[in-house]
Amino acid sequence: QVQLVESGGGLVQAGGSLRLSCSASGSIFNINALGWYRQAPGKQRELVATITSGGSTNYGDSVKGRFTISRDNTKNTVYLQRNSLKPEDAAVYYCHERQYSDYHWYDYWGQGTQLTVSS
Repeated sequence: QVQLVESGGGLVQAGGSLRLSCSASGSIFNINALGWYRQAPGKQRELVATITSGGSTNYGDSVKGRFTISRDNTKNTVYLQRNSLKPEDAAVYYCHERQYSDYHWYDYWGQGTQLTVSS
C-alpha cells in the first residue's frame, strides 16, 4: 500500500554535500515515521535518522551531529542532508516508513540509493 522512492545518490567528492530525498505514496496514515538507514559493504544496516509525523527526530549513535533529517508532510517527503562528506559515508541508503493502523504496525522500504564518495 506504500511505495517509497529515493533520489539524490551518486558520486560525490569528499568534502561535498549530501542531499537525499524520499517520496512516499499510497495509503499513508497519520501516525507514521519516515527515516533513513544505510548499509556499507560487509557491514550491517544501521540507523541514520528518523522523523515522526509530529516532527520528533531520532539519530543513530554513530551519526549524531553529522546529519540532519527533515520532512514535508504536505508532500510525504523526507530529506537527509550533510555537508563535509567523508569516504566512510559511502553506502546504500534506504528510505523507510513505519505507520500504525488498525492496531498494527506496518513497515515499508525503498529500493535504496547508492552514495559513492571519492577522495
